[in-house]
Formats: sequence, structure tokens, C-alpha cells
Amino acid sequence: MKLKVCGMKYQENIEAVAALQPDYLGFIFYEKSPRNFDAQIPKLPSTIKKTGVFVDASIDFIVDKVKQYNFRAVQLHGNETIEYCKDLKLHLELYTKSIEVWKVFSIKDTFDFEVLTPYENIVDYFLFDTKGKEKGGNGYTFDWSALNNYNSTTPFILSGGIGLDEINKVKAIVDTGLPIYGIDVNSKFEIEPGLKNSEDIQTFKKSLPFDS
Repeated sequence: MKLKVCGMKYQENIEAVAALQPDYLGFIFYEKSPRNFDAQIPKLPSTIKKTGVFVDASIDFIVDKVKQYNFRAVQLHGNETIEYCKDLKLHLELYTKSIEVWKVFSIKDTFDFEVLTPYENIVDYFLFDTKGKEKGGNGYTFDWSALNNYNSTTPFILSGGIGLDEINKVKAIVDTGLPIYGIDVNSKFEIEPGLKNSEDIQTFKKSLPFDS
């Protein structure tokens, strides 16, 4: 199981969190987000996959950011269609063959997993987040029992309001055998938007069966 820390913003904090060796660090490119990133990323260990997070952005914008920051994963957090995802993958593959595409779907209480079927051979992973007012970073979990109906073989990332108080809950869902590829954390580990508490992240990382 992988760990992604999303919504990074400040250079010294990026370096402090990177020292904990998460598998992914996420950088948000969405002007309406308080975690919108517009700076330089310090040199990171090669084991950390830098991830660009986008919301209904143009394909050219995403490709430009992938080239600028050498992203190894792209997270689509808007209403991106199947056709959009196909087109994006074609454009990205012209630049690099080794980039992951994640598609986010928001859940509250229930979810129709049939809508995922057309995306299965296009995206590498699904990410399930809490349906709320904001595009991510809402600070509370959705009803994870909805995942009992997950019928896809595509691995997924679990996100949405996950913090230290959810450690036992995460352990329980991991034990169900669902194809959970990773855990994505953000607002529950923040001192302020974009500034993470690295000590709390270290505690979280040590408490769960992450790969690294």
C-alpha cells in the first residue's frame, strides 16, 4: 500500500515531508484552491513520484506542467470525460511512457460503480474522495461501506478526511481485501492550507502497512 501526501505548497515543508519518504507528493494546480501551487519544487528523492492535480484543465496546460515539473502521475479531479482521458493519455505518451493517470470520483453515502467501467482500460487508478463543497480538502470522510459494492479490478486510492483518528478505520478496510493501492492524505494533517504537520504524517506512516 502506498502513501500520497497531497496539497504541498511551501519549499521547506515539502523537503520535511519528503524526508519521510512518502510514495507520492501531490501539487494542486487549481486557482480556486487555497493549496494552488505556483512555485518551484525542490529536488526530491527519485523514489517519490511527483503528482500534478488538475480540475477540468486543458490538456495543453497539463502537458506543460508535466514537462515543467517532471511529474510521474497526473490526478484528474474534475468532470473529465472518457474521451478527455483518452486524449490526455495519447498526448502524455508522446512525452513519456511511464506516467500514471488517476481519475477521481466523489462519494457521499452511495455510488454507482458502473460509471467506472468505461474508464477501466484508460486510467491506471481510481481515487475515491469525499463529495463536498470543495474539490478535495473537505476534511471529512465519506461512508466507506459504499466500497463494499466495488466490483472493478482496477486498484484505487482512498482519500477524503483521513487523519490520525482514522488509523483503525483504515486498518479495518485494508483487511477487507479490497484492491486498495494507496491512501491519500491532505487537510487532516495541516497546520494551515498547504502546510503539513510532518510529525503527524510520520506517526500515521508508521502506524499502517505502507510499502516504504
